[in-house]
Amino acid sequence: MTSLSTKPALSMDTLPSQRARPPRLPHSRRGTRDAAVWPLVVSLLLLLLICCAALGPLLRGSAWWWVCAAVASAVLLGSAVFRRLGLPRPLVPVANIALLVATLTLLFGGGTAVFWFIPTPQTVDTFAGLIDAGRASVAQQSTPAEVTLGILFLLAGGTGLIAIAMDLLAVTLRWPALAAVGALVPLLAPGFIIDDGADIAALTAAAIAFLLLLRVDVYVRRAQEAAQESARDPAGVRAPRVYRTQRPRGTGSIGGAVLVGTLTIVGALILSTLTPALTTSGLVTAGPAGLLFGSGVSPLINLGQDLRRPKAGPAFHYTSTGTEQPYFTLLTLDQVIGLTWTARIDGADTRNTVDDIARPFGLDNSVETLKASTSVVIDGVNSHWLPAPARATKVEGLIGRWYWDSRTRAIASTTGNTLSQTYTVSSLEIKPTADQLRRSSTDYPASVLGNLQLPVNPPPIIEQTARQVTEGTSSGYDAAVAVQNYLRSSAFTYDTEAPVEDGYDGGGVDVIGVFLQQKRGYCVHFAATMAAMARTLGIPSRVSLGYLPGVKSQDFQQGLGQYDVDSHDLHAWPELYFVGIGWVKFEPTPGRGSVPNFEQAVDAGTPTSGPGGAAANSAPGLSVDRLADDSALERGATAPSAASTNLLGIIGFSALGLLVLLLPGITRRMLRLSRMRRIHSAGGAAALAWIELQHTSLDHGIPVPVTETPRAFTMRLERLRRLDTESTEALDRVLLSLERSRFDRSPKRADTLADDLTLVLRALHASASVGIRLRATFAPTSLFAALGAVLLGERRARTLAP
Repeated sequence: MTSLSTKPALSMDTLPSQRARPPRLPHSRRGTRDAAVWPLVVSLLLLLLICCAALGPLLRGSAWWWVCAAVASAVLLGSAVFRRLGLPRPLVPVANIALLVATLTLLFGGGTAVFWFIPTPQTVDTFAGLIDAGRASVAQQSTPAEVTLGILFLLAGGTGLIAIAMDLLAVTLRWPALAAVGALVPLLAPGFIIDDGADIAALTAAAIAFLLLLRVDVYVRRAQEAAQESARDPAGVRAPRVYRTQRPRGTGSIGGAVLVGTLTIVGALILSTLTPALTTSGLVTAGPAGLLFGSGVSPLINLGQDLRRPKAGPAFHYTSTGTEQPYFTLLTLDQVIGLTWTARIDGADTRNTVDDIARPFGLDNSVETLKASTSVVIDGVNSHWLPAPARATKVEGLIGRWYWDSRTRAIASTTGNTLSQTYTVSSLEIKPTADQLRRSSTDYPASVLGNLQLPVNPPPIIEQTARQVTEGTSSGYDAAVAVQNYLRSSAFTYDTEAPVEDGYDGGGVDVIGVFLQQKRGYCVHFAATMAAMARTLGIPSRVSLGYLPGVKSQDFQQGLGQYDVDSHDLHAWPELYFVGIGWVKFEPTPGRGSVPNFEQAVDAGTPTSGPGGAAANSAPGLSVDRLADDSALERGATAPSAASTNLLGIIGFSALGLLVLLLPGITRRMLRLSRMRRIHSAGGAAALAWIELQHTSLDHGIPVPVTETPRAFTMRLERLRRLDTESTEALDRVLLSLERSRFDRSPKRADTLADDLTLVLRALHASASVGIRLRATFAPTSLFAALGAVLLGERRARTLAP
């Protein structure tokens, strides 16, 4: 009789919708779940593309963004296709990696692949070359940087790897909040490189996309829950939702979204504000493998920044047997990438040891040369570039492995640095005559033809001015001297502030055009301008960075032959190539450095200085050029203080990263302690205990559907056999307390309830695998589910979507 009485309750008349819903097959259920994942994938793609757009202030143009968008779309949409085809979840990340490699091969393989997308060993070599070229270009260029092929490959590959990580966290592991951490890399990168920090508009757009991702995740979870309910009840009869709280009135989903959005945006703005301060304090500095003058920041830009810092510190001191005190070269910028002067880096040639450096290239035997020996003691320089006189032939006394570059003769170490080094440099002084320079041929060797290149469509004023200034000259040397005299004339003013105030700081080719109009700047402007004007006249040129000769010591104990060099003596100057002589230094900066002897005869009264460096009549406040944003150079103090600052910065940054990783676990722990305190207070103890039990179950991989009654959940938990006899009895007492609280709301002692709950929670944790315990501790699922529930304005039981 019982079955006869219940059958009409389930008839077609009672449930008219049952007739329209046919039973679902397993394959169709899989399709439903896969279809529900598509909105989540699209939300991830939107967030990643917005964050990639935040790199705009660092890069020129916008074509690079479309390449990143293509790679991200291929990876994320491809992962959705893989799931649609039924690929097992553990294999989806592997398939994504294969898809990324195929995409990069198609875009950057250069015809080395099989069928355009299957990589070969030659493709691997091509990728390795692109990575090296990209790293060198990033280290050398200023911002905004010209996007070379190497940089584009790094951007595309990095975007693809971030997309794979986001898909793994958000879709496979269902941790959408953690998935956004990967997108923070391009979003916050400007804050570590440029002074203005991350763009507020980009942060706001990213925060909105993040909110959308969390909301879509809740939608996907509900869609999958509905699919699971349909699978459990093919006839279409849905179980009643018992013990379900009513949706509270109040702010609702909009209020929850506004709350989380406000916290996200405020936190991002605070982080964006802090990151430039961390950079300027030395937290982010160039490592041993980077350039001297910073990671990804132009050395010419850093020189200007150093010029505006009043405090100087010791760099090194030296004695020399030469007839004139030398300029000390650190590195040479001989290539123009886009609009930026950069140093070409071919990698260290281990055959080029500094104990036997070849004779300077292009130096004919007819040119008079003198041998000089310079003994150097490093006081505060901490760099892998070695300060040395030009045309060095041997360096003795160095600690570590040091090599010289075949093209620029710059001396560097791949593993060591200059800190506390004492060494002796043997070098050649060249004494060409003006007649030899005038008779120099224009049949330049192939190795220097690259020093004639300028970017496409440079500012016309550069060549126009060069032609006007050199009109009537009969040789390359006379033209060079004419350009030098023009820049040293009274028409130009040495000024470190005007370029910054008027927005043309640095030595880029575009900046040179503005400088020739404003006629105010400092040594990088004069050096880069003369080098660019020389190239328009067909004379190979480059820009060298290093130190002026310094000031002669007045300390009798040190010896009158000693010269002291500090960070104010850092300088930039152009070098021009003359066949039969080689690279010749010029000094176009007014009131700075010294003009070589063969130039003084045609130097129209320009004030020069002696070996000490700066002219004696320099204007107040216009100190000798200084450079460097690398290690102890810019701080000028002792090397130990610089090292300790870097160490503290690394420790602080590591602690910040560790805190971000531990934040979900700490938050979950604090939430549990808060609930346990409230349980001990007896008010609403049973309901709180049950919520904590369900959240802990969810953290340990046990689904908690909102449609399941407490008693059914208890029975299922016991069937999992994760509890021993004692904890099973404790679980029954927790359930009994909850059921009694539904009918009797008078306050009761909760000491026993708290003890029972603690016993059950410990048993659940102890019975889980190591991986599940780690996930429950550091990435609790219930916390992210609760965050999604806040976005929808729901509470407590509704936060437990599986």
